[in-house]
Amino acid sequence: MKILQKLSHYRISRYFKLLFVIVDVILLNLATVLSSLARFGSLNKLLTKEEQTISLLAIFVWIVLLFQNDSNRSIRVEPIESILWRTIKKISIHAALISVSVVYLKYADISRLRMVYFYLIFFGLLMITRYLSMKLLKYIRSKGYNFKTFIIVGANESGEKIRKVLAKDLTYGYKFLGFFDEKQSQTSVDSAMIKGSFENVKKFSIDNKIDEMYVALHIDNIEVINELIEICEQNMIRIKFIPDFQLYTKASKVEVSFYENTPVLMFRTEPMEYASNRVLKKIFDVCFSGLVILLIFPWLFPIIMIIIKLESPGPVFFKQERAGRDNHSFMCLKFRSMHVNVLADNKQAEKGDSRITKFGAFIRKTSIDELPQFFNVFWGDMSVVGPRPHMVNLAKEYSDLISNYLVRQYAKPGITGWAQVNGFRGETKVLSDMENRVEYDIWYIENWSFLLDIKIVIKTVINIIKGEENAY
Repeated sequence: MKILQKLSHYRISRYFKLLFVIVDVILLNLATVLSSLARFGSLNKLLTKEEQTISLLAIFVWIVLLFQNDSNRSIRVEPIESILWRTIKKISIHAALISVSVVYLKYADISRLRMVYFYLIFFGLLMITRYLSMKLLKYIRSKGYNFKTFIIVGANESGEKIRKVLAKDLTYGYKFLGFFDEKQSQTSVDSAMIKGSFENVKKFSIDNKIDEMYVALHIDNIEVINELIEICEQNMIRIKFIPDFQLYTKASKVEVSFYENTPVLMFRTEPMEYASNRVLKKIFDVCFSGLVILLIFPWLFPIIMIIIKLESPGPVFFKQERAGRDNHSFMCLKFRSMHVNVLADNKQAEKGDSRITKFGAFIRKTSIDELPQFFNVFWGDMSVVGPRPHMVNLAKEYSDLISNYLVRQYAKPGITGWAQVNGFRGETKVLSDMENRVEYDIWYIENWSFLLDIKIVIKTVINIIKGEENAY
């Protein structure tokens, strides 16, 4: 315990980045050794010129990746899930670069199986050390060491939110010392946590050696804010501001961009607006839809077409104008599952709908009726994953009733989507059904990733096999 007390006087976190790199390089070399033992039963193969070259290249590439976008940063407020996905991304990029290097250098003697073992072992070692380091920090901080003290100026809802965030996990390493506000009797926080007014901030901060100050004040208090900045800069206290934009937006994520020196706040992040992400999603859409068209359509389409024609008169395909990206309409394709009727473009399908044919009920239940939409994906009107496209008149109706409905039109519509795999599909009987669907669609747009698309596709297949209650 004396050792922890002594170490706590030093700002070890300042050297964390260097320690991070050193530990990772050690783990990388350990993974190289273990992968060789797993594949060959000895280390003799590692002595070849080709293996040594690739090993050195692997170390260099990993160090570069660590420093790219400050990936080896030390963030107190970060869950293990975030660390997991960041590590998977870096491992994938590293594996791709090393594989390209092996092919380019024509190193035929490099064992592909050993490389697979290497990445599996390296990933395992990385996650174990990340997890153990978090547990160690949690233990150290639970004993009262290696923490940062902070106060919050502004005893309001925003201030209380940040207090709860920093106080909920010992791993974060923060110790809250109190609120400061002028209107102490009208605040939304426990009065026992309020230590004084604005004029008491300076003395309290100096006497208690505060590390950080969070300011949750409206911009109208600019004079007070300027005084707080001066106090912090004169006493080596890091000052952080909690913006009040949530007064006019419910967005859980925002993005700040700089137009030259002017900061611009956007209500929500949109990963699909980045060119690299759009290209990745487009490649996935074209490849996935192309495989479905080539491997499934040639034998399945004739069977479905014959059954549809035999069961009821009318066309095989049902074409309908639907709202797409940026609210531009397109012709959406489906296998016809109903008798030809005049209400098709105005009325949603209902449970037990008399318009649906017997075979139509089957293909709707199994989502086979949606298969022609892979042509829409291949043509570029739709994506494999995205918000489901609605009838144009339905989109117009709901855009008048739900204020943020059209936000879902920022993305290409999909054959399946985040709302659908979470149970929001089929008929929208009440307005709340559509509001929930819109909420999930907007979450998808704000949190898109390639791995999320894969997850949705897998969940869609599982749901089709299990059967869905709202599929009719």
